[in-house]
Amino acid sequence: MRRALVLTDEGARHPFRMSLPRHVTRIPVPPQTTATRPWITRQDARTFVHFYVACFVATLLYIS
Repeated sequence: MRRALVLTDEGARHPFRMSLPRHVTRIPVPPQTTATRPWITRQDARTFVHFYVACFVATLLYIS
């Protein structure tokens, strides 16, 4: 079966989207990002420990 040359995007599956040019409906590929710094730094861990200890002490003081 021979198909005629069409100017529509048949993968769009909607009449309005089929009428748009192909470059409009194309989904851009996101650039690959790499982590330039560690996910958790020493300062992050230190802040977490300080907050955890402060909450633990406050809970102990509230209970007793």
